Formats: sequence, C-alpha cells, structure tokens
Amino acid sequence: MIDHISFAVSDYKRSRAFYDAALAPLGFTAANEFGTHTGYGTVGKPFFWIDGGGDQAEQVGQTRGFHLALTAPDRASIDAFYKAALAAGGRDNGPPGPRPHYHANYYAAFVIDPDGYRIEAVCHRAPR
Repeated sequence: MIDHISFAVSDYKRSRAFYDAALAPLGFTAANEFGTHTGYGTVGKPFFWIDGGGDQAEQVGQTRGFHLALTAPDRASIDAFYKAALAAGGRDNGPPGPRPHYHANYYAAFVIDPDGYRIEAVCHRAPR
C-alpha cells in the first residue's frame, strides 16, 4: 500500500492549475499546501504531492518510466478528468474508453501533464 507520492514540477503555478482542474472530476482537491508544495487527496489525507521547489536534478519530466494511475469512482468522472486535463494544458495519451486487454471492466483515460508525466484515471467497475 502506498501512503503518498511526490514529484518535482518545473513550473509550480502551471502544474497547480493543471492538477486543480484535472483531479477535480475524480474527487481530489488540494488538501494541503505550504510554499510550493501541494498535496491532493481527500480532506485530511493528501496522497499525491507536487513540489515546485525541488532540485532541478529531481525533475524527471519526460521520463518514459513514470506512470501514475488514479482510481476514479465511475466512468463519467474519467471522461470529465480527460476533458479537464486537456483543457488545462495536458496532452492526450489515450482517450477515455474500455481497455479489455487489461480486464473486462477496465475503463481508463491517459494524459500527459505539462512536465511530461503520464497520468491515468481508471475505474474497474462494470458499466451501469
């Protein structure tokens, strides 16, 4: 079980605007902030942190190996995540839809954030 994840971003204000918009449809908000560090999650429990004050060497940006998948409550929230992420400056990396090659109920969308990080929203529930 992962408690939290944190990574450096190259432009804190740009990334803050991107994640504020992209994560809202998934029910995650800025739950804690200090300086150029913002933790997203639910009230009292941020689990996903961006760090605008990190050492330049920590900014991996275009790393092909970094991939973060966030749980979505339903398929509609994934559609909204994808739309919000693109509107906030993200790039398409796979539109919302079923991914039956993973499993029968896998529904996901993939975006690339302003620093090149690959972010996915996924729901494992059967469609209603």
